[in-house]
Amino acid sequence: MGKPNSKNSCNFCSTKAWWSRKNEENIGSTKIICPKTIGRSDTGYIYLNQPDQREISLVGRKVVPIVYDHPTKQTTPTSKRKRLTVIHFKHQNKITMDIQHIKQIAITDYLQQQGYAPARVHGIHYWYCSPLRNERTPSFKVNTERNQWYDFGTGEHGDIIDLVRTLQHCTMYEAIDILIGSKQIVYQDFSFGGERKTSKHKLEIISVQSLTNPYLLRYIAERGVPLSIANRFCSEIRYNNTNRTYYAIGFANDAGGWEIRSPYFKGCIAPKAITTISKGTDVLQIFEGFMDFLSWQTLNPSSTCDTIVLNSLVLLPRIQEEVKDYKQVESFLDNDEAGRKSFEFLKQFYPSVIDGSVRYQTHKDLNEWLVSQSKVQENQPSLPTTKRGIRR
Repeated sequence: MGKPNSKNSCNFCSTKAWWSRKNEENIGSTKIICPKTIGRSDTGYIYLNQPDQREISLVGRKVVPIVYDHPTKQTTPTSKRKRLTVIHFKHQNKITMDIQHIKQIAITDYLQQQGYAPARVHGIHYWYCSPLRNERTPSFKVNTERNQWYDFGTGEHGDIIDLVRTLQHCTMYEAIDILIGSKQIVYQDFSFGGERKTSKHKLEIISVQSLTNPYLLRYIAERGVPLSIANRFCSEIRYNNTNRTYYAIGFANDAGGWEIRSPYFKGCIAPKAITTISKGTDVLQIFEGFMDFLSWQTLNPSSTCDTIVLNSLVLLPRIQEEVKDYKQVESFLDNDEAGRKSFEFLKQFYPSVIDGSVRYQTHKDLNEWLVSQSKVQENQPSLPTTKRGIRR
């Protein structure tokens, strides 16, 4: 199995003389690990108390389980040693997380990413037409506080990994790899799905001010949004997360929470809610995210319409009564499967809704279209100008 190595130390915490094993499949490298490292998410490994498994090949990825013995005396029989399965994801999208972090990925966010919108929302319970079978009456419930799902039609239930296994008909290892490769993994530490009582880390706001951080200013410029527009609707949020301070662009919602965005992540400071901007008109525009709203303001700075920014498609059912008071409603949702299904859901309670996404039908969303237009203008050759008067 492994053998004590007094000349080497743990690759991650420098502890001396622990057990190691050479992983032939992993480019012939030797990894040395000690108990202090177990559970850390910055090592590139995920730790499971599972028996050793053979190599698993996935689409576009490769999962290589490696087994290390817990450091014990050489006289201890191998059968009595505490075994630890270490799974190394070779293509991990620069992100590593342990199993408990993966299980905290919001099921509602994952379903949204797959194109499923809730039929109705009652507090912490989100009801869907089951993604596992065909039905007309919603019987698939997600408890957002416990982050668990239950299909009343089949009796199946579980956590996010169980759901992916059932939907994709794959193994647990394959489900984990799918979740690591999904966009939701980036947001998890920042409570993208809203505040949960089970979360160990809570984001704490330190200060709110105008946008001044150079990295944030560069980011907003790269998104094609003028600083004057960004400062009009956004703020610079300085917040604490796990004893570290971060900066982000903040967009306030109706419940006192914040949507936060930086070049490196997208998240939310709870509570999660929609954002309403009222100008006293009978025309309403609906945007999926605040970056799309800022893009519209960039293109139409004198717009006088009322606005709802959903901040998440899962909140769409909450605006059903509000939209009925308007004579005209136009939506600017994403040009993807989730956006199209959400538009069809919107039509159920406001049949005359206008699909504004046709204006950017060749791009995923309004901001992507705005950025593409900015790049086109930058690539245009500049025309020669005739200078008159005094040369300075």
